[in-house]
Amino acid sequence: MHPPSPGTGELILPGARLLYQLAGEGFPVVLVHGFGLDMRMWDPQFDSLSGRFQLIRYDCRGFGMSGEFDPAISYTHAEDLLALLDHLGVSAAAVAGLSFGGRVAMQTALLAPHRVTALILLGTVLDGVEWDRDSGAAMAKVDEQVRAGGVAAGRQAWLAHPLFRPAAEDPHLAARLAQMVADYPGQHWLGLDSHRETGPRPIDALADLTMPTLVISGERDVPCFREMSAVLSAGIPGADPVEVAGSGHMVNMEAPEAVSELIAAFVAGQADRHNSATDSSVSPPAQQAPA
Repeated sequence: MHPPSPGTGELILPGARLLYQLAGEGFPVVLVHGFGLDMRMWDPQFDSLSGRFQLIRYDCRGFGMSGEFDPAISYTHAEDLLALLDHLGVSAAAVAGLSFGGRVAMQTALLAPHRVTALILLGTVLDGVEWDRDSGAAMAKVDEQVRAGGVAAGRQAWLAHPLFRPAAEDPHLAARLAQMVADYPGQHWLGLDSHRETGPRPIDALADLTMPTLVISGERDVPCFREMSAVLSAGIPGADPVEVAGSGHMVNMEAPEAVSELIAAFVAGQADRHNSATDSSVSPPAQQAPA
């Protein structure tokens, strides 16, 4: 497992512990990782954006250093995220998530819209959109390998999925992904997960996501995820779609500077609007009548 870093804390929940890390000051931004990965995937943004915002990243229940949990206790990732905000004294935040993390971000926004000031959805999975043939076959291969050879075999099949193919062209990124996947415990593949639904599927409630939303996709992402981003962009009111040229599914790692700039500009705009709204809601002090 990856060792705790400076600024790291721990939240104890029923049946689980969430490891989190904080950096910077200012408008709060939560970063939610992808499936089989952990908060280290956000290293580029954590380094580059901590001078402008209060960044919060964490390992979701069942992943990374939050990998040990009691499968007999039901939970939702959205409730875990809200509990983390409560623990940190954060009333509301912008929430950014990639793939699985984007689904967590949407579920949280639907569950508690007043706690999510803005959404940043990167290569986000959207249940209800059919997977393309190659991607679906690769997912079936993961299940097959887990049945045949356990979690270790599943990890290898997961790393071989087309989702990671563009990132794997860079040996440095390939090594970083391999390390995170090696630290994934794999309980979900074994059916040892008691996550319950928080409400309607996001695809059936996109119109309810009325907070400002940035939808980031990679030009080289697999077809089904590009379709998912298109559905999100069309269905979320006022969503702002951006495609990052030359990048695949792991867009924040493959194009770190471009994605950091997109997030910074978007969050800064929402922070300005939030601060203006807060200022305008405060009544000026009453004028005293002259004696």
